[in-house]
Amino acid sequence: MERRRLGRTDIELSAVGLGCWQFSEGFGLAGGFWEALPSETVQEIVDASLRGGINWFDTAEAYGNGRSERALAAALTHLGKKPGDVRIATKWFPFPRGASSIRNTIDERLACLSPFGIDLHQIHQPFALATVEAQANAMADLVEAGKIRTVGVSNFSEKRMRKAHAALARRGIPLVSNQMQYSLLDRRIESNGVLATAKELGITLIAYSPLAQGLLSGKFHDDPMLIRKSPGPRKYLPAFRAKGLARSRPLVDELRKIAAAHGATASQVALNWLTHFHGDTVVVIPGATKRRHAEENVGAMGFKLSQDELRRIDELSRPFL
Repeated sequence: MERRRLGRTDIELSAVGLGCWQFSEGFGLAGGFWEALPSETVQEIVDASLRGGINWFDTAEAYGNGRSERALAAALTHLGKKPGDVRIATKWFPFPRGASSIRNTIDERLACLSPFGIDLHQIHQPFALATVEAQANAMADLVEAGKIRTVGVSNFSEKRMRKAHAALARRGIPLVSNQMQYSLLDRRIESNGVLATAKELGITLIAYSPLAQGLLSGKFHDDPMLIRKSPGPRKYLPAFRAKGLARSRPLVDELRKIAAAHGATASQVALNWLTHFHGDTVVVIPGATKRRHAEENVGAMGFKLSQDELRRIDELSRPFL
């Protein structure tokens, strides 16, 4: 698996990581988006990811109020992994909290992930009862205390990202990442300044929902009724309705055409494009609810798209800029 540097650090991450939102055990507002997975299934997903070369996992406090963190740690431990064998990213949820909550909740985060440490701690959302500077300073305190290794943000605009970067820089600490929704069906970071700023400041962009919650697989285009069986609010999103499916169909058809030439799937082509079109700036964290999904994720790095294929995908997905 191809490796990338995390921001301006010496930490190396696989170009594909595993997003662990779906390990929330169906608990809470965020966790209710997915059905609860048996621990054996979680272990199979993590095992397939590790075997495919994935070396990092992204979770969060909000994913089941720590349940995803605990499930991930349990699976890694069951598979014989020890601290330092993998890289762990988690997130603090800001609303409705102040910056002191970052310090006050870190021991709980570490307890949930025990025995694994936190390589990347992220501010999950841009809205808190504190300034960006106060939050950045609280994160910097954790770095200096040895509680976490690096600091990232999530869903931060260009302006907020610059503020966080500047506040951390005053403490001699880099802002290493910004986790953003990014896929071929949502390319807004390319037009709102986030991507350009990340390249300028040496910040890694972590793409969540890189398969547009399964849309880019084409399975919902094949069977539009399939979404009705899915838990959570996905079934109500415009992209999954007839008009939305018609809008994305030309892109999905092209992904399938290119996939056939590489012995791959449309999902794998979509992930491959995201991780290569912008050089080393973007890494992706697709999720998985079955072992075969994890195996498909890691297979996305097993081929090389031609310049013509990269261009064709770019052209067909430009309506989603």
